[in-house]
Amino acid sequence: MVVGTVAATKTSSPTQQRPPKKEPRLFFKTSYRRGVIEAVVIYTLGRLGALISPQVFPDWLFVLLPLLFLFMQYLGGPIWATYRIQSTRRERMSRRFWLLGPLLAGLCFLIDLVISLTLGLAVNALGGVQQGPALWRFFTSGEAHLTLGQFALYELRTAVLLLALYTVAVVCTRLAQGGFLRFTMPAGGRRVTL
Repeated sequence: MVVGTVAATKTSSPTQQRPPKKEPRLFFKTSYRRGVIEAVVIYTLGRLGALISPQVFPDWLFVLLPLLFLFMQYLGGPIWATYRIQSTRRERMSRRFWLLGPLLAGLCFLIDLVISLTLGLAVNALGGVQQGPALWRFFTSGEAHLTLGQFALYELRTAVLLLALYTVAVVCTRLAQGGFLRFTMPAGGRRVTL
């Protein structure tokens, strides 16, 4: 009878390990390639949303949706990809993470170029009207006319902005993941790690 009681206490012991919780499938770590593809899809959705004139949206969506599209274009993709890409335990800021920002910026710039030529330039988030594809606007006259110089300047500005923001977003997100932003203070006996 004593043996039965001991066996019962062993199974009901609070020191037993619980089975690990399963993460939702959405937040599983993925490969580098899939992370890049997901970031490009996020950018493309934001860029397509930026084609819509803000006056179309009712009431408070007039402000919220253009801001959401801007976030998806310029910050959502690189942050999402950096969080999703699987890395080794000791990997900190490896070469592939340093190159992730410029790689994403280059791919997203090519998508922006295709969308601008075939569907139209992004509408200003504060207001504006979609005037049509750049290819069509090159050959029109009047207010809708777009010169090759104006288009090149617009795309150059977009490329520089994408390169700068994507590189900074990837580096900061990666550093925040690895605990690089922690520091210990003060230097004396009672140290506090922040």
